[in-house]
This record gives sequence, C-alpha cells and structure tokens, in this order.
Amino acid sequence: MRAAIIEAPGKVSVSTVPDPAPGPREVVVAVASVGLCGTDLHILQGEFAPTLPIVPGHEFAGEIVGIGREVTELAIGDRVAVDPSLHCHECRYCRIGRGNLCERWAAIGVTEPGGAAEYAVAPVANCVRLPEHIDVKDAALIEPLSCAVRGYDVLNSTLGAEVLIYGSGTMGLMMLELAKRTGAAGVDILDVNPDRLATAALLGCSRSAAGADELDRPGGWDVVIDATGNAGAIQDGLGRVAKGGTFLQFGVADYATRAVIEPYRIYNHEITITGSMAVLHSYERAAALFASGVLDPSVFISDRLPLEQYPQAIDRFKAGIGRKIVVQP
Repeated sequence: MRAAIIEAPGKVSVSTVPDPAPGPREVVVAVASVGLCGTDLHILQGEFAPTLPIVPGHEFAGEIVGIGREVTELAIGDRVAVDPSLHCHECRYCRIGRGNLCERWAAIGVTEPGGAAEYAVAPVANCVRLPEHIDVKDAALIEPLSCAVRGYDVLNSTLGAEVLIYGSGTMGLMMLELAKRTGAAGVDILDVNPDRLATAALLGCSRSAAGADELDRPGGWDVVIDATGNAGAIQDGLGRVAKGGTFLQFGVADYATRAVIEPYRIYNHEITITGSMAVLHSYERAAALFASGVLDPSVFISDRLPLEQYPQAIDRFKAGIGRKIVVQP
C-alpha cells in the first residue's frame, strides 16, 4: 500500500509499505480521510513520537475491510471513525481513569502506524460506527473535536462566562463552537491571520482582533484558552485572565516553550491555570456531537489533497494556509 512516512526530523515522503494485517481484536480500515494536526508538525520536528520512521495520521475515518478472528462487534463494510488513543490499562493513571496520562501512553499515528496511508489497523474498541447520514470523508474531524470536548471537560464551564480564545485555526474554531453551546455570554477570538479571523466571524464569535488590546475588556476574561502553542500568545493570555478566572493551555507547544507566571497574582486573584491533554472519555461524545451537526465540514475543511501530496499538505499546514487540511488516500 501507499503511505506517508516521517523518516527523520524534517523529512517526510510517500512510498510503498506492506499492507497491514489485523490482530485477533483488531480491524483494518480503508482510510477515507486523515486530518493534519499540530501534533504532526511536532512529530516532524522529532518531538512526541519516540521513534522514527512512523506513518503519521491520528485523525482518520474509513471503511472496515478486514477483521480479526475475535471481532464480533463490527463487520466488513462498516464505516467507522477511530480513536487513536492506546492506553496500557495497567499503570496508576489508567487505573484511576486518567488514561490520557498513561505512563506507557501511545497512539495510532504517533507511536504506531497511522492513517496517512491507504489502510490502517485499529483495535475494535477504538472504532465508533458512523451513522448513514455522515460522509466518512468528513469524519476525520471527530478526533480533534474529541480533544476539544476534553478541553471543556477540564474547564467545567460556568454559564455566562466571557471567553477569549487565542488562535482561530481548527482547534480554536472548535473551542468557539463548544463555548457557544456551553453557555458562554461572549466568545472573542484573536489571530494574526485575517482569513482565519473571517472564519471565526462566520461561525459567530462575538468579536475578533489581531490582539487583545484591540478589544475593550479591562478586567479580563473569565476563561482564556490558548489554542496556538505559541509562546507569545501564551504569555499574553496569562495576563488576560479575570479575577477568579481560568487559563487553559490547549494548544500543543514545543518542548522548549517557556512562559512567566506571577505567583502573587495567581494567589490574590484566585486564578486557575490548567491543561488539557488529548482525548479522555470524549471520543464517543464527540462522534455524537458531530452526527448532530455541531460542526459544518464545509467551513472547517479548507483543503482536500491526495495522499501523494502529503508532503505538500504538511508544507501548507506549516505555513498557516487554510483551516483543516485533510488527505484522502
């Protein structure tokens, strides 16, 4: 089969690799679409994935074309979206229900061959059957949506909150859609990319700007979400949290990224600083939300490229062109 391969830091190609075979409790999925994500850029930089080479692609969906001998829940021909999370179920964090913090954390497309290929293998337990009205080529959006759902689980949002989001890429826009549905009184978005800000406006953000100083809220925001991983945005956002408010580090930063905190202000204003890591008991809920129409794929997906153009897709994503870029084998 054909697959994209991150061979070494900074080097990605498309070549032929052996077709995968399912284990007893696994299925083979003919990939219909796979989304590109900031995590893929980190893997390309030599971060996140413990070993290279690797077939990337942790946001994918497709049709089952092979099943292991012990699989009874799904059948060939079923259309599924795949939760890439692979937890050990044995470590302390798995035993207390925090599998996203697993001491042996692994993921399809990160530590195991992923969906940037014609076929991918997944545990049957990680597959969610899609309803008939869902276009499987759009269902690559479910995995990032499940990360956004996890983010809102962490926030435990209060009705009537004023929300500020840094970044109007895919994840920032998904956080916008969830903020609107979890009772936010207002949702403002910041981005230096005017095209992305235009999309945020289309989706109904309250206000948009290139920087927070352009918005009139002297007391700050109840909830501030960084969806960029950018050091400058993170540092600025930490200073925009209102008294009693919360800062959520949602964007994936480089390992070397640093920010300065003000301990007295955190104490005196009772500010919460928290993070959200990947998916935790949120994939099925994200699939249900997606099926209900919480996202408009025609707005979120800006580019659909063939697998052979995976390196070009990575370049477009790295350059900040478009919104969600999906590759279709």
